[in-house]
Amino acid sequence: MKLTRRELAAALTSAAALAQTPAPQRTPAERTPEAELQAARDQVKANAEALTQLEVPMRIEPAFQFKA
Repeated sequence: MKLTRRELAAALTSAAALAQTPAPQRTPAERTPEAELQAARDQVKANAEALTQLEVPMRIEPAFQFKA
């Protein structure tokens, strides 16, 4: 099967467009500031838990000097 560069580009762009999923539609109840704040807190907590599971070797950590 032979494809020209244009045909290949068209096939790849159409496949990429099909693979994208639309953002979920949020209901008005989810748009309250309290809900957004809670979602942000949950995301920060999940990120912090993911970071605590990683080990960074001492040679990679930057040297800091803390002065009081």
